Amino acid sequence: ETPVNARHRDLITALAAEHRLPAIYGSREFVDAGGLISYGSSFPELYRRAAVYVDRILRGARPADLPVEQPARLELAVNLRAAAALGLTIPHSIIIRAEHVVR
Repeated sequence: ETPVNARHRDLITALAAEHRLPAIYGSREFVDAGGLISYGSSFPELYRRAAVYVDRILRGARPADLPVEQPARLELAVNLRAAAALGLTIPHSIIIRAEHVVR
């Protein structure tokens, strides 16, 4: 998620809904703002991992010696209200896999 996308999150999801576009986003915050589905990294988890790196660096580790990490898991979020507004039915198999569901 870029700062521009984050700043205009409400507008982006509103335009997708207005034009009846079933959009998939990269972060849960878009689903909370009215978007249909997101699948991506959990930003709070990424921030926690970043804090571990900051701690290591402040304790003297060289940044070049720290390993590169990828997100350990991806988060699925579904907005059932947005799906209903679009006339879509989200399969139960998707709903039970979602970490976050807006009803």
